[in-house]
Amino acid sequence: MEQEQTPTFGERIAELADAHPDAPALIFLPRDEADVERTLTWREFDGQANQVARILAERGVGVGTVVVVGLWNSLEAILATAGAWKLGALVLPLRAALPNRERDQILELAQPALVIAGEWEDVGFPLLHPDELGKLGAYSSEPLPSEAPNPGKAIASGGSTGRSKIITDATFHPVRAADRSRGLGARPGQVQLLAAPLYHNSPFLAAFSGLADDHTLVVMEKFDAARAVDAIGRFRVNYAYMPPIIMRRIILLPDIRERDLSSLHAVQSSAAPCPEWLKRAWIDLIGAEKVYEVYGSTEGIGATMIRGDEWLEHPGSVGRAVSCELRILDDEGDDLPAGEVGEIFMRPLAEGGSTYRYIGAPPAKGTTDGFASIGDLGWLDADGYLFIADRRTDLIISGGANIYPAEVEGALSEHPGVADSAVIGMPDEEWGRRVHAIIQPLDAVNPPDVGTLDRHCRDRIASYKVPKTWEFVAELPRNEAGKIRRSGLMGNSQ
Repeated sequence: MEQEQTPTFGERIAELADAHPDAPALIFLPRDEADVERTLTWREFDGQANQVARILAERGVGVGTVVVVGLWNSLEAILATAGAWKLGALVLPLRAALPNRERDQILELAQPALVIAGEWEDVGFPLLHPDELGKLGAYSSEPLPSEAPNPGKAIASGGSTGRSKIITDATFHPVRAADRSRGLGARPGQVQLLAAPLYHNSPFLAAFSGLADDHTLVVMEKFDAARAVDAIGRFRVNYAYMPPIIMRRIILLPDIRERDLSSLHAVQSSAAPCPEWLKRAWIDLIGAEKVYEVYGSTEGIGATMIRGDEWLEHPGSVGRAVSCELRILDDEGDDLPAGEVGEIFMRPLAEGGSTYRYIGAPPAKGTTDGFASIGDLGWLDADGYLFIADRRTDLIISGGANIYPAEVEGALSEHPGVADSAVIGMPDEEWGRRVHAIIQPLDAVNPPDVGTLDRHCRDRIASYKVPKTWEFVAELPRNEAGKIRRSGLMGNSQ
């Protein structure tokens, strides 16, 4: 029997526009509460996505090209993505406030046919201001003649060598992703809150797979805990992706126990380990069966999932393998028994295995039989539940964002007053880990001041990567190979 073909994302939006044309598809909450909120119905979303696609096509976007969307959360960012997908382009969302140097490194790797951004200049590639996406009157809103079935997505990431890389998946299909997300509490027809930025993989997946599953998407331009809770009550939000830093800021609201969160069916977290106290607080707040956690990677080599009621039986776990095989291996590549810490390797069960590709970095570490690792350490209990022992050897996860020390150290090394530096992650109640810099100054008597170093870094790397605390030492401990053991650096905050 011939398998029914999955509709493209554009075809799925058109189906929903036919089913309930006047129902809201997108509700935009601007960062400034004094600004006007905007709503797009399904009919408007479908028609405007077609118009945007025709604008992009005039500017060279087509099958196999890359479109960079360097915008804050907005209707324009979502329309640009939908329009690019209709043309078969691979979409790379980027932070709108990237420093020029980091931005240009990523663009050089991506070689985009078009960059859509409102705050960038002199990018060296064709540039479209988002205001142009509002000039739709000259373009037809009728369906495009044809659409590519798997246009794909890309996500930029810091690199362990100090340079950025891009993780691409040309087979990504948001309609099929919607089916997978139903195991995380998502259901057709929900109202979803988009509070996290679209340039991160998990909120990007949640938003677009949700639209494919008939979600009304409430889009916050910028997260604010009190406004997010207001939106949950006002729009009767059912589903939300929340990394632990967002969960923490909401749970610490002084009146959170008095607020109406009864509409929530599920809150899903990932991106960083969720502290036990925070997980228990949310379980107590909305119920164990509504709290989900996922462990995985942008590479899509595999994932684990756990619901709150399971977590109470296996506290601290990130769950059991979902649609993949999971092994814990030692340094020699041998399987380790339950309870012993080793490197986490996963292999997708789907035919063909992993479909990611790196631009700007070699493939992830793998085994001869198709298992791959991104360098995380963990252990399994007797029931097959995974526990994370550590993240990548040097990686700092701060507020759900991945930060590689080499990148920060590279920026610091350019300062004339810095002889040597080491960057480590320090425990932090709000951020999980904060970026902490240990500086060996060139002149111990007159070291550079913290304010100067802070400004120096902000000119070179994204603001969330800039050290939050600093210390100065006479000499950094390096071994014979010139390497620093960051695990041995305790750090003393300034």
